[in-house]
Amino acid sequence: QFRVEGNFCIYIEDEKGNYVHFSGGPGLGASAVILGTNNAEIIALSIENGSTLWKASVTSEVLSVPVVANNIVILRTTDGAVIALNEKTGQKVWSYEHNVPALTVRGTGAPLIVDDMLIEGYDNGKLMALHMEDGKYVWESSVTIPKGRSEVERLVDIDVDPIESKGVIYTASFNGGAAAVSILDGDVLWRNEAVPSHTGLSQDEQYLYISNPDGHVLQLDKRTGSSLWEQKDLHGRRLTAPVVYQGYVVVADVEGYVHWLSSSDGRQLGRVQVTSEAIDAKPIVIGDTVYIYAKDGTLAALKIR
Repeated sequence: QFRVEGNFCIYIEDEKGNYVHFSGGPGLGASAVILGTNNAEIIALSIENGSTLWKASVTSEVLSVPVVANNIVILRTTDGAVIALNEKTGQKVWSYEHNVPALTVRGTGAPLIVDDMLIEGYDNGKLMALHMEDGKYVWESSVTIPKGRSEVERLVDIDVDPIESKGVIYTASFNGGAAAVSILDGDVLWRNEAVPSHTGLSQDEQYLYISNPDGHVLQLDKRTGSSLWEQKDLHGRRLTAPVVYQGYVVVADVEGYVHWLSSSDGRQLGRVQVTSEAIDAKPIVIGDTVYIYAKDGTLAALKIR
């Protein structure tokens, strides 16, 4: 049985009502749906009927969405470990451990798989590449460097899901801004420290779109990282990451509204409220439809007419 409570899906395991909170997922594989829990457990469910295929214990809570490729489940835990499991059996294939700072922002970005490499951002502002097959180290890049005297000022967590285009990885950190990194050797191609984000970013052929902590949406040039326009009318609305949709930039907020912005200049073209509760999950575009999921369990499908 499943039920929704706030922003968690709760899986009832037995007749006594024992349950766990799913804190990360779902990740989709060839035959299984993969979910992480807040008590350091990974659960694989059958795509066909929802039955439990296997369970595996990991080192700590899983907050990001597990990623599945080549029959391997890749997941990131809150203690800095990247763990690879066999999709069919749940057995550990390899693991890579990385130290995390004493104080971090709650959240982790999902791993990015490009060809035979795995890209992952860390809470110390570094981006790392590992071999997908065996987890061996490829390169490490300092996307941003902690600054300031207090632990809060030095927070530079990379909690967004990195994206890739034409051999370049784009990412952003909590206090350190956005950056572009070469996938070949981890060389930082540009860095814009004025554009921090902990929600995420998206792209089209020429530009990046990003939401900052103030509730502003910005368009960045992918070649230089310079800001081309900034939409400030949604200030303080705790925006999700933006997505690109048929010439629009779509972003949702804490009051359940979905906003439609012009990709050319950022002006607001329309909005619709799908729920009265907060939306903090990045909208998903599939075909000509935008899917929105809110913290109260509301799922909405939207199209432009």
